[in-house]
Amino acid sequence: MTLKRHYAQAMERLYILCVVLSGVALVAITLIIPFGVFMRYVMNNPQSWPEPASVVMMVLFSFVGGAAVYRANVHIAVESLTQAVSPRIRGYMGQIVQLLMALIAIFMIGYGLELCQITWHQSVPEFPGLPVGLVYGPIPLGGALTLLFLIEKVWVGPAPRTSIMFSDEAVEME
Repeated sequence: MTLKRHYAQAMERLYILCVVLSGVALVAITLIIPFGVFMRYVMNNPQSWPEPASVVMMVLFSFVGGAAVYRANVHIAVESLTQAVSPRIRGYMGQIVQLLMALIAIFMIGYGLELCQITWHQSVPEFPGLPVGLVYGPIPLGGALTLLFLIEKVWVGPAPRTSIMFSDEAVEME
């Protein structure tokens, strides 16, 4: 088995992990917020933890899920400009986009790690044992995941049609 194929398989597993983590975070948010509303307005006993817990889950969902969205190529994209130019220029534009994505991912890794280090000794007031730096951990993690997925796109090529990413596409009925 070739190195490219091993890398593609590893990225497929990593993609699934990203989707699962993001899904768990989203489900947690949808359970925590109604609980907080219920406790505040029905039970008249407001809890201090639902909002910060939801923010923690949203950070995880946003950055890890964002990397998965990038790999699946279902992110928001404005294609009107690329469709208005020749295929040759479209190819150059695609390369520029990949370069910019690499720079953004590297920025997220570098400055995300710095943010984690700077805030590591601070704690979330509602969760005294939870370092703020850990809450920001999904930022450099999302950057690293995005960079890995970008390497896959550039080196190996797009994910094969057999990828789990395509398992929920509409199927034509006869």
